[in-house]
Amino acid sequence: MFRNRKDAGEKLAKALEKYRAENPVILAIPRGGVEVGLQVAGKLNTDFSLIIARKLPFPNNPEAGFGAIAEDGSAFILENAHYWLPEETIERIKQQQIAEIERRIKALRGGNPLPELAGRTVILIDDGIAMGSTIRAAIELCKNRKAGKIVVAVPVAGREVAEELQKKVDELVVLETPAYFRAVAQAYERWYDVSDEEVLDLLKENIRNKEPKDHEFHELGV
Repeated sequence: MFRNRKDAGEKLAKALEKYRAENPVILAIPRGGVEVGLQVAGKLNTDFSLIIARKLPFPNNPEAGFGAIAEDGSAFILENAHYWLPEETIERIKQQQIAEIERRIKALRGGNPLPELAGRTVILIDDGIAMGSTIRAAIELCKNRKAGKIVVAVPVAGREVAEELQKKVDELVVLETPAYFRAVAQAYERWYDVSDEEVLDLLKENIRNKEPKDHEFHELGV
C-alpha cells in the first residue's frame, strides 16, 4: 500500500537507482503517472518528459477499453475488438483520442516534441497498470523511436498483465503485484483523478526546484 503518488514515486526511485549511470530519460504517462515520474527523475537526476497515450474506450463503457493509441500513431488493439465493434466505430474512437492527445501535447507539454530517444535508456512510468493497453502503445512508440533500452516501471500491476509485459520490454519493475488485483486505486491510501491543472502545477514546481537559489548564485560569484 502506498500513501499517495509521491510516496509511490519515492519507493520506485529506489528500485531504479541502478539505472542512474545510464542517464536514462524518464517518460511519464499523464495524468496519474506525472508525480510518480517526477519523483524518479528527481532522485536519479535525469531527463524527464511526458509521453501521451490514450485508452480507446468502449462507447457504452468508457471505463473499459479495447486498446490504446500513442502520440505518434502507435496503437495496441485487442484481437477481438473487430468482433465487438464495427471498423468505422473503432476509427471514430481513434480519431477522438488523437484529438485529445493533440490537446494534451499542447496543454501539458507546451506543444514541445518528445526528447530524442534513439539509443537511450527509456523508463516508462505510470501510477499503475490495470489492463496495460496504454503502456503497450507507449512501448511501441519507444520501439519506433529506436530506444536503446526500454524499461517499464510502476508501483503496482496485476500479475497476468505484468507477465505479458515482461516479454515486450528489456525490464519490468513492479513494486506490488496483489493477488486479488481489481484496480490501481486499491494500492493507494489516497487516490483521486489528477487534473490538467495539478499536472501543470507539478511541472512548474519541478522547474522551480531546479532553478539556482539566490545563495547559489552568490556562491557562483554571480
